[in-house]
Amino acid sequence: MSEQVTSAPSTISVQPSARPQFLWRIVDVIVAGIFIYAGVLKMVDPVQFANDIDNYKILPWPVSVALAFYLPWLEIFCGLALIVRYFYRGALSILMALILVFTLATTAAKVRGLDITCGCFGHASQHWSFPAHLMTNLAIIAALVVLWVSNRLTKSLQGRRSAWLS
Repeated sequence: MSEQVTSAPSTISVQPSARPQFLWRIVDVIVAGIFIYAGVLKMVDPVQFANDIDNYKILPWPVSVALAFYLPWLEIFCGLALIVRYFYRGALSILMALILVFTLATTAAKVRGLDITCGCFGHASQHWSFPAHLMTNLAIIAALVVLWVSNRLTKSLQGRRSAWLS
């Protein structure tokens, strides 16, 4: 007598919950909105933004002027990339670099005793204290890190899922 053992094919389905994806999209839109808003405010008055950059006393005036004309557009395009999820990781990387450089420059200015306004949100942020600026930047950095990690986890789970299905 020969016994034949058959087993039903097992399917393992690993699908990320819709709720975390929805929450990450909300964080995407909030972070994107912050950078789009900040970019538009700077784009409207590039001369004032050039003066704000020059107040840090780190870069020569011609570089400050060039940055004042290009950085707002970079912030706007990266914010839009987060919303439409096109060049998503690139946008996250650029925004992370921008906020880190800005945080370091603001901290360096404070250590050197410069009393400056950052210019990041136009007149709205003109009267913020240094701790308020720092906490805002750290919150944005935390949100960008969470978005980067969640995106990598989602890609990893999707890759595993497609490997299991094939």
